[in-house]
Amino acid sequence: MSALREAVVDLDAISSNVRALREHVGGRRVIGVVKADGYGHGAVAAARAAVRGGAEMLGTADVTEALELREAGITTPILSWLHDPEEDFHAALAADVRIGVSSARELARVVDAASPDRPALVHLKFDTGLSRNGVARSAWGDVVDATATAVRDGSIDLDGCFTHLSNTSDDDDRDAIRSFDEALDLVRSRGLAPRMVHAAATAASIALPESRFDTVRLGIGMYGFSPVPGIGAAELGLRPAMRLVSHVAAVKSVDPGSGVSYGYRYRTHDRSTLALVPIGYADGVPRQASSLGEVSIRGIRHRVAGRIAMDQFVVDVGESPVEVGDEVVVFGDPATGVPSASEWGAHADTIDYDIVTRIGRRVRRTYVGFE
Repeated sequence: MSALREAVVDLDAISSNVRALREHVGGRRVIGVVKADGYGHGAVAAARAAVRGGAEMLGTADVTEALELREAGITTPILSWLHDPEEDFHAALAADVRIGVSSARELARVVDAASPDRPALVHLKFDTGLSRNGVARSAWGDVVDATATAVRDGSIDLDGCFTHLSNTSDDDDRDAIRSFDEALDLVRSRGLAPRMVHAAATAASIALPESRFDTVRLGIGMYGFSPVPGIGAAELGLRPAMRLVSHVAAVKSVDPGSGVSYGYRYRTHDRSTLALVPIGYADGVPRQASSLGEVSIRGIRHRVAGRIAMDQFVVDVGESPVEVGDEVVVFGDPATGVPSASEWGAHADTIDYDIVTRIGRRVRRTYVGFE
């Protein structure tokens, strides 16, 4: 039975994308990032596909996401880096989750949860200019000294050091890398030897070789998108893993000048056929793309007519044949001629990350590929 709203996720595409990017970065270790429910694709399925493609570690924003993977039986190493100020790390350490530490406070809470018979595996995160989480430069010395003490005491094991780049420009990112090198020098001057060093997410992994160190974090690229202007996904051997589809729920013929959807922001120019598509902004289709986004019906692209509503939108198909039940492809792989999530992002003045991640829980996920 077809679904009213469905996101078809190709797990083979995720695995293939990881392999392609891993080859691009010269075989460096890969952290497959599956935060935000695998960028909307489903964290557990995406994690398994990433590992199958060669990811040696998985990345989540928070511990809750990491524990979800563990509860699903995934044993691959996991790193989590964004924490509640009152986070109790006992459950994370018991589940063998590596902890990204961005402050003296977080380090102290991790040390409190650790013990010499179960040291915490820690990745120190340094703020090198993005001004988000990460140890502030003014605190580098104190946090590194406290880390060295905890390592000597046996409560933590420094598994890695990392930072995050801004992707503002190559020059800005190179400045951040130089700053990160200073942080690494400080770490090593205290006798510490992190096993992993990582700065590059997908964009820098593709475009800035000096940012790769020994490990890269693959987020949006793993799902088939290139965040680098001027370098297309297909050029990198990537293909989108998600195909968002619905079905025509109603068809009606209307006279010229008929208003369509809220506010009559669209009126028909001629006698025309309207197709109702039962998916809307509650499902992640951006309202900002009203009258701009396109869908594919029977292999023909049609533009959304008027406002995208909470549960539905309308397409003016003109004289093109359409019937109730016809599949509507909202976005998918542009190589097949359908609109892409990147196009929808452009129409909504946002990015493809936003489009795929916002897909709501009413949309059924269906998996194809190795599982």
